[in-house]
Amino acid sequence: MLEVAIIGGGPAGLSAGLYATRGGLKDVVMFEKGMPGGQITSSSELENYPGVAEVKSGFDFMAPWQEQCFRFGLKHEMAEVVRVKKKSDFFVVVLSDGKEVEAKSVIVATGGSPKRSNVKGEDTYWGKGVSSCATCDGFFYKNKEVAVLGGGDTAIEESIYLAKICSKVTLIHRRNEFRAAPITVQRAKNESNIEFLTPYGIEEICGDNAGVTGLKLKNLENNATKEINIAGIFMLIGYNVNNAVLMQEDGTSLCAMNEYGQAVVNLKMETNIPGLFVAGDLRKDAPKQVVCAASDGAIAALGAIEFIEHHK
Repeated sequence: MLEVAIIGGGPAGLSAGLYATRGGLKDVVMFEKGMPGGQITSSSELENYPGVAEVKSGFDFMAPWQEQCFRFGLKHEMAEVVRVKKKSDFFVVVLSDGKEVEAKSVIVATGGSPKRSNVKGEDTYWGKGVSSCATCDGFFYKNKEVAVLGGGDTAIEESIYLAKICSKVTLIHRRNEFRAAPITVQRAKNESNIEFLTPYGIEEICGDNAGVTGLKLKNLENNATKEINIAGIFMLIGYNVNNAVLMQEDGTSLCAMNEYGQAVVNLKMETNIPGLFVAGDLRKDAPKQVVCAASDGAIAALGAIEFIEHHK
């Protein structure tokens, strides 16, 4: 039986593996169906991780994490986990091939992914002017014109954030009304360099070899078309958490979740199920930053070590 099973190989999962093995645990396996690294590996540039002064691609940034984590004995099993179940006083990790692995403790760090709009050009220019994180990428558009797609709190808040950096922010939403809190919308309207375009949809994201150059838009009430020139667009239409492994065969969740399907944890990354920890973007109120996910993983691993010590 494993001491700790880690589900997910992004910054949270790798950090959990590093701290668990370096902390003295011997039987720790990280289950990741692909190569470790997580969602950040698709980022073209990363420059806000403390202590790393050199600007790197997400792939290059994550490459040494694997070597460091495996050095202390973390094992990587390239397998897809379909479910984590509780059985008596231990857990069962169910793999896609039907194999079952028992573990004393489990750290779930499967993360999440931004919703895609599926508009023409989105995939072509993803990471080349199309982003889903203003905090991560906003600085690259300093004193440039950008657009934001979305109408929720995140889209409005990120527009306000970008307005402090960029020369102009065009906020595009398919409805005249916003899902965001009225006070947040008003704050955005108070920013002189935020333009509201409603009710508009994006027909195409245009660009060249250097990246995004503009948008083709359509008014959803009168079908009028419009083109704008921008250097980047932020797709902020929602975020899907990868919580499938926590869902049970009867449709219930293994641990407590909020209305968005995010796991509810305390400051130790503990769920309401003893021995089950959730770290990174899957947890409630996750900031969706690499440094925060890494911190979550370390905290979860320390909690798992403590749990195992008390349940020998």
